[in-house]
Amino acid sequence: MSLATWAVTSNLDNNNVLARENRRRLFSLGTRLWHSDSSFKTVPAKYSLLSARIIPSEGGNTEFADMRVAYDELDDATKTECEGLVCEHSQLFSRDQIGFGDFTEAERREFAPVMQRLIRRHPSTGRKSLYLASHAGTIVGWPVPEARAFLRDLIEHATQRKFVYAHAWKQFDLVIWDNQATMHRGRPFDAREVRDMHRTTVAGLRSTMVEPA
Repeated sequence: MSLATWAVTSNLDNNNVLARENRRRLFSLGTRLWHSDSSFKTVPAKYSLLSARIIPSEGGNTEFADMRVAYDELDDATKTECEGLVCEHSQLFSRDQIGFGDFTEAERREFAPVMQRLIRRHPSTGRKSLYLASHAGTIVGWPVPEARAFLRDLIEHATQRKFVYAHAWKQFDLVIWDNQATMHRGRPFDAREVRDMHRTTVAGLRSTMVEPA
């Protein structure tokens, strides 16, 4: 049975907008990078539900990239290169990309990297997709610079505009997406305005490492 977690993803603290240099706000800026929810957990997320309670006057959209079509559109040589590869995912990797390194030792242990397959099959349809995220920082068995350059190329390919849907939020919208087939990212908005969103995340049933290769 899948477990669901609920969270408020808001820039409010006691009804006040977080200061620009607030640690919680700075950490949350990592969600502006392309990612798949909870790929940094051994058992990643299956579905996510996001409800808009208060939205800024402009900006703050959420973009979604179809990782199934992104896989289909790879050339044969790249598909062959990707087969069997395993990546290490951690929030340490994604936050490093935006220059956030203010982690306690306890957090560094909590965010220890986990392994996920680079190519996964959807458990319902069997369709292959790329499993990418800003949380993916290495490829097992590859030199780190080569792995990160390769993953960056794949993300650039997977997030071409023709593969992306941008959702412009209206108050009380509810959007549900399948993390097993998409990546997403939040877009910037005026830091002085309120953006109050409520999210429910449904966990998957197993690690991608025990899925069929």
